Amino acid sequence: MSPVRLHIETIGRGNPVLLIPGLGYASWCWREQTPLGDHWMVTKVDPRGAGRSPKPTGPYSIGEMADDIAGSVEAREPFHVVGHSLGGYLAMTLAIERPEMVRSLILIATSAGGANHHPVPEATREAWMREVGKSPAEYARATMHLSFSPGWAEANPDEYEKWLGARLEHPTPPEAWNAQYAAGASHLERGLEVERIAVPIMIIHGKADRILPFENGVELAERIPPSRLFLIEGLGHLVQMERPDMFNSLAAGFWWGIEAAG
Repeated sequence: MSPVRLHIETIGRGNPVLLIPGLGYASWCWREQTPLGDHWMVTKVDPRGAGRSPKPTGPYSIGEMADDIAGSVEAREPFHVVGHSLGGYLAMTLAIERPEMVRSLILIATSAGGANHHPVPEATREAWMREVGKSPAEYARATMHLSFSPGWAEANPDEYEKWLGARLEHPTPPEAWNAQYAAGASHLERGLEVERIAVPIMIIHGKADRILPFENGVELAERIPPSRLFLIEGLGHLVQMERPDMFNSLAAGFWWGIEAAG
């Protein structure tokens, strides 16, 4: 399949940062990272099938989706790349296949895949499958709470409704979600040669993640030393949405350290 020209949004000025969202998500999920634009040129991308990007008929592959990003973004110098979940698969693929594009990686709630990966918990997979065939609004309302830590949606109803509204402004249609999911499942089965990655790496994983268990972050860190690993008690899959203050501080500190070191 030919590369797809993606919808992107860029804010701020300074050294370039690229934010890549997870399965079915788009640039809306980085809403709370807007303050990073005070010091960095932040580019948010809607992957193939999501948000305001084209939604071609599947199948998709992680390689194709990474090629879409490489062909759609522009920078005078390599990016500090942030990848969340499936976006982490894309970020790692760019670091391996297009190393000239990547200055550093922050990998949130993601996995290198392969024989040792820890799969999506059965309870989560069953919940997803029960809702197959429903409209994007019905599906999101029935399942999105699983991506937060247990009890977060109930404890933060107004914030949760705002996130649901953002997700449904430009919803991912079921067929595109399924194509992204299949691409991610193939990645997890096959795995990536992450030992080839040669840039500074920070790995962040919530210990209450009900989508990709935190053991994936541990295994990833073991395979790419000397990466920095942060396991966060009580947080779910959407670390940057549950605790944006903490995430933004960690990310900015990581990038400033790299810039200071030259």
